[in-house]
Amino acid sequence: MVDITITAANVVAGANAVKETGTAGATITAGQAVYRDSNRKYQLADANSATAAARETRGIALHGASDNQPLTIQKEGNITIGATLTAGIAYYLSDTPGGICAVADIASGEYVGLLGVATSTSVIALKPIYSGVAL
Repeated sequence: MVDITITAANVVAGANAVKETGTAGATITAGQAVYRDSNRKYQLADANSATAAARETRGIALHGASDNQPLTIQKEGNITIGATLTAGIAYYLSDTPGGICAVADIASGEYVGLLGVATSTSVIALKPIYSGVAL
């Protein structure tokens, strides 16, 4: 699987962003996909995690944070992801914790979690949908 390469300093919420603030439960970098654990802390989401909750993306981190620091995530809306995208292509949670990949890079055995569709070469229309189904 090939993840998109994100430049954290270039991750920017769009004008229509739906945001949420909480606490990081690990070291998280801007642009990484996260879920919220049973302690209500954000952790890195992972498409092939043994933990079901970790496979369901809650949003994308808008800045970096270490364990127990405040973190703002974007749950929906346009996000400049800080990577080169292909317009019109769907992007998914990858099997790398926090990673994002194109639809063509989803591998067998991974749980399918759509993050959104690229509306340009730099923006994803973010609206996470977790299928609960492994390929």
